[in-house]
Amino acid sequence: MSDGNSGRARVGRLDTAETAVVRSNRAQPVQPDGAVEGYRAGRTLPVRVELARQLRRRRTRLALGFLVVLPLLLLLAFEVGDDGSRGGRTLADIATASGLNFAVFTLFAATNFLLVVVVALFFGDTVASEASWSSLKYLLAAPVPRVRLLRQKAVVSALLSGSGLVLLSAVSVAVGVLWYGTGDLVSTTGEAVPFPAGLVSIAVGTLYLAVHLTWIAGLALWLSVSTDAPLGAVGGAVLVSILSEILDQISALGDLRTYLPTHYSTAYADLLSEDVDWSGMAYGAFSGLAYATVFVVLAVWRFRRKDITS
Repeated sequence: MSDGNSGRARVGRLDTAETAVVRSNRAQPVQPDGAVEGYRAGRTLPVRVELARQLRRRRTRLALGFLVVLPLLLLLAFEVGDDGSRGGRTLADIATASGLNFAVFTLFAATNFLLVVVVALFFGDTVASEASWSSLKYLLAAPVPRVRLLRQKAVVSALLSGSGLVLLSAVSVAVGVLWYGTGDLVSTTGEAVPFPAGLVSIAVGTLYLAVHLTWIAGLALWLSVSTDAPLGAVGGAVLVSILSEILDQISALGDLRTYLPTHYSTAYADLLSEDVDWSGMAYGAFSGLAYATVFVVLAVWRFRRKDITS
């Protein structure tokens, strides 16, 4: 409701602003190419302005806030539900072995759904929400070039998504170290990685996730310019991710599963070993960037040709 009300208020302000721009343009000298004197396309919709707009939205604060709260919720769950009987070797079983183990478990718990939803939210909602508020046509009439508008919104979405991922990792490490100490990072196979090296491993794993999840960002951006319904863009990206996860569980597909965008989503698990195998993360990074490139190209192609009526 808050976003809807703010959207209607924004439409009113943009409507007034557009009228002022039109009147101003009539009175100002025009360059040979038809542009108003002093107009520079490269100065329209600065990143700082768009970032400030997005940070004022409730959905942005709630998404980032939940990523901060998640480690605390997991810590509470472990402490309340700890009956002292855990003796297995899964990530959940060894999550309380050290602060780093707790941070790794938090990342794994969030990778396949929560982080996907957050990235899809920031990228899928960015253009579709403007269309749903009927403010997109006013932004383009300002005028902001279409490709620049899409790029600026994608940059801001990337900053918000990256900030959320870093927040999750940083808070997880901080909470884990404060509660469970600075012990070694223990893998499910019993290998122990010293604290400094384990901390670097978590940082590299966070960077890997940021690169791999670009495929979700590209898909959500493409869906965002293809519909006027933000929920459809966000939900569509999440649905594709879930479908890919399901197909990845079907062993009958064999090597075809390696072409699924989610196949390497947890490849950073290799960082838990003393001798790191980088092949899985290399494939995962390439897969994410390849899919992202295709989806971004489709988004630009679609947005440049779309008839903006809202």
